[in-house]
Amino acid sequence: QVQLVESGGGLVQPGGSLRLSCAASGSISSILVMGWYRQAPGKQRELVAGITNGGSTNYADNVQGRFTISRGNAKNTVYLQMNSLKPEDTAVYYCNLLASRAAYWGQGTQVTVSS
Repeated sequence: QVQLVESGGGLVQPGGSLRLSCAASGSISSILVMGWYRQAPGKQRELVAGITNGGSTNYADNVQGRFTISRGNAKNTVYLQMNSLKPEDTAVYYCNLLASRAAYWGQGTQVTVSS
């Protein structure tokens, strides 16, 4: 069974930084894309950033230039470096893995940006 375990969320002041981590375990067929989504209260889940197996990245317009997605050497880990955080970045952040045969989600980690 495939599991995605996220870590790194928490409370941070506006302008601060956090680094989220996600590690995938289990029997996984070819990984195509790993990414991060977020869902704020009362809003739909939205894509934050994604990275392909080849290393190509894409970002939501509202995080471009502030957030950086990267893969670990093991290729089954993904990170999200979040800088210059704003209150509107407050949400539950979910790790997502798209493989050749299925998609998987982590349990989510809360990020709260508040003074």
